[in-house]
Amino acid sequence: MSAPAAERRQDARPAGPPEGVPELDELAGDWLPADALAHLPTLRNQWGQGHVNRDLTSLSWLAFTPYSGGYHTGVLRVDGCPLPAARMRWSPWGVQRTAEHGPLTVHTEVRMGYERSRLMWRVTLHNGSDRQAAATVAQELLAMVAHHETDWGWLYGTPWNSGHHHDFYATERLRDEVTAERPRQVQTLPHGERWIRLGSPRIPGIQRDEDSAPMLLESELPDHSTPDSGRVRAPGAPCLLRALRVLRADGTAEPVGDPAAAYTVRAGTDLRVGTAELAAGDTLGFEVRVDQEGVSGVVATHGNHPDSAQLSLDGGRPALRIGGEYAVAAEPLPLGGWHRLAVRIGGEGAELVVDGAVAARTAPWWGGQRWTAAASGGVLRVADSRSTARCAYAFATAPDALDAEGARGLARWDVVLAPGETRELGFVLEIGAGQDVVDAAATAAAGSFAAAFDEVAARWRNTWRQAFAPGGTEFSGYLPALVTGDAELARTYYLGVLLAVYLRNTRVSRTGPVFLTGGPRLGPTTTYFWDQSEFARTAALLEPHGMRAWILAALARPYDHCHSFDTYNLLPVGNHYAANDHALFRTVTAYVTVTGDTGLLRESAGGSSVLDHLRAMAYRPRARRAAFGGGVLVDLGRDAWELLECVPNYRDAVVSFNAGYAGMLRTLAALLELLGEDSAEAAAARADGDALARAVLGQYAGGGRWRIARPDGSDTIGHVLDFALVAADMAGDLTDAQRAELVDFAATRLVDGDWMRALDPRDPVAPLSDRPDHGAAGAFAAWPGATAYGLCRLGRRDLAAGVLRRAHRATSGGLWGQAMEVTADGTYRVAERGVSNRESVAAVAVTEAVIAGLFGIEADLASLTGPPAGATAGEFGELRGVRAVGFDLEAAPPAS
Repeated sequence: MSAPAAERRQDARPAGPPEGVPELDELAGDWLPADALAHLPTLRNQWGQGHVNRDLTSLSWLAFTPYSGGYHTGVLRVDGCPLPAARMRWSPWGVQRTAEHGPLTVHTEVRMGYERSRLMWRVTLHNGSDRQAAATVAQELLAMVAHHETDWGWLYGTPWNSGHHHDFYATERLRDEVTAERPRQVQTLPHGERWIRLGSPRIPGIQRDEDSAPMLLESELPDHSTPDSGRVRAPGAPCLLRALRVLRADGTAEPVGDPAAAYTVRAGTDLRVGTAELAAGDTLGFEVRVDQEGVSGVVATHGNHPDSAQLSLDGGRPALRIGGEYAVAAEPLPLGGWHRLAVRIGGEGAELVVDGAVAARTAPWWGGQRWTAAASGGVLRVADSRSTARCAYAFATAPDALDAEGARGLARWDVVLAPGETRELGFVLEIGAGQDVVDAAATAAAGSFAAAFDEVAARWRNTWRQAFAPGGTEFSGYLPALVTGDAELARTYYLGVLLAVYLRNTRVSRTGPVFLTGGPRLGPTTTYFWDQSEFARTAALLEPHGMRAWILAALARPYDHCHSFDTYNLLPVGNHYAANDHALFRTVTAYVTVTGDTGLLRESAGGSSVLDHLRAMAYRPRARRAAFGGGVLVDLGRDAWELLECVPNYRDAVVSFNAGYAGMLRTLAALLELLGEDSAEAAAARADGDALARAVLGQYAGGGRWRIARPDGSDTIGHVLDFALVAADMAGDLTDAQRAELVDFAATRLVDGDWMRALDPRDPVAPLSDRPDHGAAGAFAAWPGATAYGLCRLGRRDLAAGVLRRAHRATSGGLWGQAMEVTADGTYRVAERGVSNRESVAAVAVTEAVIAGLFGIEADLASLTGPPAGATAGEFGELRGVRAVGFDLEAAPPAS
């Protein structure tokens, strides 16, 4: 059977990119079996992001800030069947999916309009048989979109029928249901065993039930929302409670906590009484007594998660909140007596039960509770009753029927195909604020669908070419073209560049273009300080204007109290990271040394000059010296959330950031001398750096491993972060024997096949650190690039090149994610488990490692006044067009 036309055809291509740069089409992924992908492909444009699901058309986690989408965009059914995608293929401008249905091959592709809040679908049906084939094609049309100016953190708000919050696993359960025969209320089914909490519930994170253990991606990530999210801790409801139990679907009963206990709940009560896992058909209930009229507050919550079943009182009336839905009884509880209050859960919804009778139940999420769909004039319109968001579906091929009910529309085409015949259907979703404007845009795009669809790919190709073009209009800088006969090294280098281009957003930030950290289940506006630093030179080459503005914005944030910031509202996000000082210092100095813009150092950010920020960061060891050991090392604290999160013993005086501080102090000394600042201050900074470096060397345990200093002793660990930062900041302090041992450890214990492990799997703590980003099950996106750079610093460019040649093989048909995990057969793939991101900008570190490592173009302070480090040609090929001081840029005089 021949392939459908849509899979065979090639879009018209404009003039090619510069010599050595591959066509963008060559960097698209291969067709892969859908069941081989742990993490499905994503869709991005310059304004937004979304996540592909396992059917043929739907998307979830849709965001075009300030618009965010909930639930999903609707499923395609052929003859009533929702077809699971058998194969998928990612490209920068869209995702293709395909499946077989009898004699038909059904092929779909979805694209985001270039710099538009728009989705475009092309559905191609091909009859490969020798007989006529008829089919009914029905596309569900959902656009549960809200306009929201706030709550754009790493955990960003998504709209639900009742509320606006980030509900990770409820959304994921809905994604998993897209291939079910019919829609269900699966968001009301909880995930895993949870604590039953009485009284005031804590504000949850992604899926947060505890705050005492190292991070587990499945259950332990704290609240990473912004201060403007509007989430407040609800009070407990004044009442008495007893006889807490779970009634199983099979009729058996299980007490929760002490069956004889009675509890008093007040406004500030926060009490855990036992754990329970709830399955479909189970009922969680208790006896409750209320003695005050008109009481409001929470009585009990199953867990501490956004989708948790929560029983409360609303003006005395029993109420249920679960999975974005809210149901409340018509009558208040009578005062002064004991009453049985319960929630019965299931895939068909949840019921609020009072004294054995159903008092209220959740309604179908698609049933028009918040959004209203209406069809007329060949357009399906969806309006949000709680915001100004308006959406419109329009059609390139008019459906035979277009209906609306509740929040949902349905377009139906009755298709008859002759043997070998192919038919295409196209439709558009436009998102905006005014219904007339949205209708007009959707109708216009649908009216010239083929041209509008092809334009998306054409503009992406042009953007790709401009990433390497001096004087282009898309970027404020450009990147060097790698001209080499080493095809695998070139593919890794250019995929790293593509990742930077793919995660670059031109509308979301008030500062200008930014490189988002990852997603798309997270962070449509967020940039982490640490991730940005992993490719700081590359970013300064490609987007110097955007980087300059980002640096000033970042330094004006409270970076000593957060790990990232929302670039839309310029608000802090999350807990502090111990990496922040090193990351921001590295990013600032990389920008200055690449561009020669020493004037940035005199700019003000958050009330201090950039130079004073660098001083404060580099001088942090003076105020945070450990009160144990020799008293020289920096004590990074005991909070695992501030360091490597999932490695429980990686805290206190770790080697990695102590080596980083040593490098920062020395760099600050050189910078002060360059700027003609106080020579005594420079000398003192250098002396501090040297003393700290000696203390770091004192922690060497041999064999490439390092000791963690603690108040009560030390632990030895073999983690990539120690290797990477020591090699980057203290290579010159190591003996030849130490250098050889570090190289051997990295090459034999961490590097593994096409990727690596962040933690030596033989390390004693490895069984307690199974996360695929920072633990022993795989490695974070940045670590292979950082490792390759470290190997270069230690004189082993040959080994570094090997790491980089293989890195592209772990991309799972797209680009690198937050974590690449090792599989049973020893290969690596982009991990999905927990809340890993499908893309992570930190992986651009592989491109950085080629430029700064293999070619030695370090862009260090010495380059501002003397010959630049590195060369544009060598054993690995040639870099053409290096937009850095000493290469394409002349050295600028230091700022006075």
